[in-house]
Amino acid sequence: MKKILVAGFLAVSLTIPAAAFAAGTPDFSKVKVALVPGGAHPYFQPWIVGGKQAVTDFGIGATTFNETGEWDQTKQNAALDSLAAQGYTAFGIFGVSPTDINTTFENLKSKGFAVGSLASCPAGTVNKADFCLSTDTGQAAYLAAKAVIKQMRGKGNLVHLTGNAVDANTVRRIAGVKKAIAETKGKVKLLTTITDIDKDLQTAQKAVSDLLAAKGKKINGIVTTAYNPAVASTEGVGRTKLPIKVIAIDDDKKILNAIAKGIISGTVVQNPWGQGYVGSYVLAALNSKACTMKKSGLYVDSGSFLVTKANLKTYDAQRLAKSKSILKDFKTKYLTCA
Repeated sequence: MKKILVAGFLAVSLTIPAAAFAAGTPDFSKVKVALVPGGAHPYFQPWIVGGKQAVTDFGIGATTFNETGEWDQTKQNAALDSLAAQGYTAFGIFGVSPTDINTTFENLKSKGFAVGSLASCPAGTVNKADFCLSTDTGQAAYLAAKAVIKQMRGKGNLVHLTGNAVDANTVRRIAGVKKAIAETKGKVKLLTTITDIDKDLQTAQKAVSDLLAAKGKKINGIVTTAYNPAVASTEGVGRTKLPIKVIAIDDDKKILNAIAKGIISGTVVQNPWGQGYVGSYVLAALNSKACTMKKSGLYVDSGSFLVTKANLKTYDAQRLAKSKSILKDFKTKYLTCA
């Protein structure tokens, strides 16, 4: 089974027959889809592969990937305007500002473009995009925290390493970890939560190095709910050989190798390939006017999966199956098509 490695991700097993899901697909050849994260980050690289596969399977005119937003909402808006001027008509967006992104969504929709919120939904309960396809980040963090607490035998000091404090995803992840800890009824203590260390790997490495130097002997477990801290904590625990249980996030190659070697206990992987693949299909269906959303702003969980040594070689098939299931749900439940 052939796999494509993208920035450390086993993006997906690309054994999908040509047009495997395309029976009855309308003409999407005039639709150009832009997949636009808030800035450069390894998490989003599988969007590229997913978008290209969607072009192959569904006959979409084109997809492009633009990460020039530099984690600045004004710059991301400028990138979106530039893409629109280049003829892109459908946009899958990870918004920089969870509180302001709805204004961007409304502006794009007012011009007749299809808009999907990918990998993150706006803060609060209102989503002005046509749909949101994202990890249930609170549930994923809860799953990770439960897994590491089990490895800690239900007691001890836990550290949570995560991303930007103002990101709506981070807020949900912090709540998920706290929920798992609360269920131990005091047997597990949250030693500290460290935010704003997912900007780049160097920032995360320094934070982890400082943490282990200052408190390493007091820590029984680390749960990481952001990409760069996950890689940094994997490296740090491996280097220091401290008896700390780690549940990481995502499937960087270093993380997968550490699981195989028993250095860390596991990771919770998300589904960025599925977000790019299914998101591109839905955006094309909406922009072509072949379909409409039954419920505008609908949230759909793109899936999260606990990976340990036991399922290290099979989890990618599970993720592909989830993507197929989500696509089927859009076709049969969430969209009304002519």
